[in-house]
Amino acid sequence: MTDLFNTFAAYLHDVFVIKFDGWVILGFVAQGFFTMRFVVQWIASERARKSVIPVAFWFFSIGGGALLLVYALYRRDPVFIAGQALGLLVYIRNLYFIIVNGRQSSASD
Repeated sequence: MTDLFNTFAAYLHDVFVIKFDGWVILGFVAQGFFTMRFVVQWIASERARKSVIPVAFWFFSIGGGALLLVYALYRRDPVFIAGQALGLLVYIRNLYFIIVNGRQSSASD
């Protein structure tokens, strides 16, 4: 178990410390701007207490986001990893609202 932890810690150090440079800073800033569209939509959904986007959008978002996260982990890209991980949380939260409020209420907007 210690070897697994050390391997994972070495992986995170490599991805988030050793590879950190000006381009990574630029990438995080760019990802921040890109992510704001999800944050704004998420806040609107939290206030409405329901998803305001069609159900299929969230399923495609989770599928695409999960695959992109796997790809980002393989590529060891810290900007891509952080952006996709946050996105997946938003997609899952909105599907939760669809389940709680029902399909019709989310599709009516």
